[in-house]
Amino acid sequence: MKKQNRTGRKQGLPSKTEILEFIQGSDKPAGKREIARAFGIKGQEKIALKKRLKDMAEEGLIDGRKTAFHRMGGLPKVTVLKVVEIEDGEPIAIPESWDPDAAKKPPRVVVKESKKLAALKRGDRFLGRTEESGKCWIAHPMKKLPARTEGMMGVVEFDGGGKPWLAPVDKRVRNSAPIGDLGGANEGDLVLAERMGKSANAKVKIVEVIGDPLAPKSFSLIAIAKHGIPHIFPQEALDEAQAVAELSLSEEKREDLRDVPIVAIDPADARDHDDAIWAEPDGEGGYNAIVAIADVSLYVRPGGKLDKEARKRGNSVYFPDRVVPMLPEILSADVCSLVEHEDRAAMACHMRISPEGKVTKWRFTRAIVRLAANIAYEDAQKAIDDGSADEPLKNLWGAWDLLYKARNARDPLDLELPERQVKLNDEGKIEEIAVRERLDAHRVVEDFMIAANVAAAKALEEKAAPVVYRVHETPSREKLMAFKEYLASQGKSFAMGQVITPGLFNRMLKDIVDPAEKALIMEAVLRSQTQAYYGPANAGHFGLALGSYAHFTSPIRRYADLLVHRALVDAYKLEQPKPKGNIPETSGLSDRDRTALGQITDAISQTERRAMEAERDTIDRYVAAWLSGRVGEVFDTRITGVQGFGFFATIENLGGDGLVPVSTLGREYFRYDEGARELVGESSGKTYAVGDRLKLKLAESNALTGALKFELPESDGAPIEKRGERPQPKKKFHKGKGAPRQKHDQGKRGRPGNIRHQGRGKKR
Repeated sequence: MKKQNRTGRKQGLPSKTEILEFIQGSDKPAGKREIARAFGIKGQEKIALKKRLKDMAEEGLIDGRKTAFHRMGGLPKVTVLKVVEIEDGEPIAIPESWDPDAAKKPPRVVVKESKKLAALKRGDRFLGRTEESGKCWIAHPMKKLPARTEGMMGVVEFDGGGKPWLAPVDKRVRNSAPIGDLGGANEGDLVLAERMGKSANAKVKIVEVIGDPLAPKSFSLIAIAKHGIPHIFPQEALDEAQAVAELSLSEEKREDLRDVPIVAIDPADARDHDDAIWAEPDGEGGYNAIVAIADVSLYVRPGGKLDKEARKRGNSVYFPDRVVPMLPEILSADVCSLVEHEDRAAMACHMRISPEGKVTKWRFTRAIVRLAANIAYEDAQKAIDDGSADEPLKNLWGAWDLLYKARNARDPLDLELPERQVKLNDEGKIEEIAVRERLDAHRVVEDFMIAANVAAAKALEEKAAPVVYRVHETPSREKLMAFKEYLASQGKSFAMGQVITPGLFNRMLKDIVDPAEKALIMEAVLRSQTQAYYGPANAGHFGLALGSYAHFTSPIRRYADLLVHRALVDAYKLEQPKPKGNIPETSGLSDRDRTALGQITDAISQTERRAMEAERDTIDRYVAAWLSGRVGEVFDTRITGVQGFGFFATIENLGGDGLVPVSTLGREYFRYDEGARELVGESSGKTYAVGDRLKLKLAESNALTGALKFELPESDGAPIEKRGERPQPKKKFHKGKGAPRQKHDQGKRGRPGNIRHQGRGKKR
């Protein structure tokens, strides 16, 4: 029988809870020696105690030094932190575990990122070394930790025994999780949950009930919650928006352009109008043009509550049923928005377009504009096609003819990237899903925006002012080598020694006649590209074949553009008279904008990727919902990805990626050729490769996850693995009985990065 130690318990290695209780109750520093003495730890048990204390330090329960202080009203020296927001480009974190008795609110910790561990984003967990600096806490990240709540959004279900389970809505999460705390949720509710332990099989607790997962307009709510997109404005930001919205539009230091017939050409359902354009012949074969952009910097000033919220959001996020705006609606859809017959504040880019289509002169002013019209793309195109267009519209097309000529001379990357459009009826139900039609009207506006973006970048360079560049780097050697190896598997060559230009890829695609082969090579080109980002250092824009490029044309919905406007205010001395009231004085760059520009651009690059993922996930869910009533039908599809466990295919002219598991291809064994990205039948030689077109039967369509599954039309009905199935107990096999045949595991399909870097993206 073990002796009792002075803690009143039997001697032996104490649990973590017992160690923490001892430290908290100690009236002096308690290190390993004090803990060992208190619990009667001797000999080999000291080694086990040392390991346990090390584990506790890594978990952030103690500081890990000689004096193993637990948090006594402060923070451990080493602890687990979670990033809750990005402020001025710097991550702000809080301790993941916090004793409410120490303080009602956990301390906010400024994270000082290192080169080894950078680009932390909202929701990331990390082990950090903390220190108190003045009145704030600072954390130095040591190790990034896996997300504890990844995929913890789902629907509450009950099994036959009345036990609750969380069925995931994330297509990457395969199994349901047992629910330990329902938190007031009912069966069928869409909920947010957190794990109650560190094990992958730990129970979860419900922390938020969202509602009916299949109700109209619920898919965007799933994406908003899953990706942590801020969608509710704090009251202080709304109050400031109301105050600045009431500012009178002063004509002082503003160019009066109200008599110029400027027009905005936008989607028919656009609610925010950032930009408007005008052009007229200059009498020398070229055109004089104006691109008028909403003067958001007049209203959203550095250091204000609006500015802080806009930085946190980074950009507006567009879903089929709603917009999560970067700015409150009173600004984004009203005061800042350029609408016809209303006086509006604008930043005007004056350009001279040469007969060769090059922008040879530019200047920037603050102006007052009164738009002649807001025109839908389709209406503008129809007027041009049927000859009913007025002179201002004809002039825009005339100037675009020159810009288009210069574009062709640059030969930017030209990939066919169809965009799916979800149309909803008044009840929020899907009316139609189709590929968005690409008109010349879209290209007209796009090329005017690109010209203005280039002018903004070069104007700031001339003034030696800070620039937020839109950077798209040349493909890396590693990606080009992978591209070369893939082409070799297809019997094609690619010389690494040549100068890599967008035109090189364009010519390669132009020479391919067969649509299936062209789609295959286009996928490879897409994978070879880097992802665009924002940054203060210029590395050019490979995709657009431009040396200097910035985003200037959409400050209502992109924070990068707002920063460019502020830089232009400073560079061209366009500051306005100080407004009345408690509103920040300057509308140019703040000192913080200048000193933390790299951190800010990193943060808004992350929010852009977050928005892209959320928008894509939501479209996938709408497509799956649209197809849920067509399970069993056969569709024309094209293979978009191949892995050892099966291949992915997308429905032609609709989109919607689905998996064909290799287990459904019959009894034949299929070998995965990674270089050629194809599955090859070992006996028949049958291949399934990226780009192949084939007919497939829709076997499953899950609107909650956005996941589709296909099978061959002639399939004998081999079972397709279900998502969200509950884990089964592992079966034990004795020697001599034989082992079970392993199933192919489903992996996450990699998607190529975004290379849509035109002057303006999609708007609703």
